[in-house]
Amino acid sequence: MLNFLLACIHLDPMAIVQTGSYLGLAFLIFAESGLFFGIFLPGDSILFAAGLLSASGFLIVGPLMMIIVAAAILGDSVGYWFGSEIGGRLFERKTSRFFKQEYLKRTERFYRIYGGRAVVLARFVPIVRTVAPILAGASSMKYRVFLAYNMIGGFLWGAGMIALGFFLGSAIPDSDKYVLPLSLVIVVISFLPLLINLARGKHAI
Repeated sequence: MLNFLLACIHLDPMAIVQTGSYLGLAFLIFAESGLFFGIFLPGDSILFAAGLLSASGFLIVGPLMMIIVAAAILGDSVGYWFGSEIGGRLFERKTSRFFKQEYLKRTERFYRIYGGRAVVLARFVPIVRTVAPILAGASSMKYRVFLAYNMIGGFLWGAGMIALGFFLGSAIPDSDKYVLPLSLVIVVISFLPLLINLARGKHAI
């Protein structure tokens, strides 16, 4: 447990996977998907590293995918619940500097325009994937609509990132030696949509 906590503090994807195994990974993906303190967790690189290690037999890829997808979907659902129960009240605080009714209305328009696509696409953008389900709940997006796209996004992201790592791990000899540069590439690619939006002077959400 101590080694797992130290790996999380140092944000070392390979060490996180090796010390946390299935349960630790499930908790981190759940936290990043639905809890505020998980907003800075490197979910993409963690799943990618898990896929790489699965290729070497450290984890079994099938059960790993099922556990991660379930944790991602459950985490987003918790984020949605938090937003639906607490988010509205936060946005209604007229004297608040950060939470204003204007923000809630802007979010409602965003989800009305983009609908389920916003839930799915948010999965692939760090930070945004943590905030998006909370805003979906706060903006009164219907849960059955949210859940359907939450399941699609959770599967595409969770299983997809693991599959990418597994494929490269199977194709590249001693791929675990290159996990750091490969993970950095994954992180940079993940942040590209956010950086492009910022460069254009737009908000990610």
